[in-house]
Amino acid sequence: MRKIFMFNRMSIDGAYAAADGNMNWFVQDPEVDMAIHAMMQPDTVLFGRSTYQLFEAVWPAMADNPHAPEGARMMARELNEMTKVVFSSTLDKLEWVNSRLAEQDLLSEVKSLRESDGGDVVIFGSGTIVQQLSQARLIDDYLIALTPVTLGNGKPLFKDVEGVRLELVEARTFASGNVLLHHRAAQ
Repeated sequence: MRKIFMFNRMSIDGAYAAADGNMNWFVQDPEVDMAIHAMMQPDTVLFGRSTYQLFEAVWPAMADNPHAPEGARMMARELNEMTKVVFSSTLDKLEWVNSRLAEQDLLSEVKSLRESDGGDVVIFGSGTIVQQLSQARLIDDYLIALTPVTLGNGKPLFKDVEGVRLELVEARTFASGNVLLHHRAAQ
């Protein structure tokens, strides 16, 4: 059975995005990115429309950008190779290589992916997908980069999610002030 991971950046007051959806508040940290890379081996990414469009605008061309840091180029190459499953009721065509629109509703699609052969499945961003899958108890591992900032009226990551019991796997601090938390759903 494949594992479902979520990765998100979060402010210390629990928001994954500013009220307007902006993500310019988080402290970029290549060390955090490398630590996350070592914690999972995904071959499939789940995206909501908004996050997919943000990623699609940046990552496909990053792989060959000579001005980008090597870590970013490596991540871009990996993202380009992964299967990307997009949940959207408004998109009808996807341009990014290895991308496809979900064929079923969110819960059915994720249950099918979980039972299929392959590597880990990861959700980057996509707060509403995280909320729904968390509520349905379909996320195995939660990776959160806690950024030392408060957003006040940001979008809460676990809005309307009934409590989920988690076990701490690892907590790492970084010179940037970020704290990487790895929790696993309690059995």
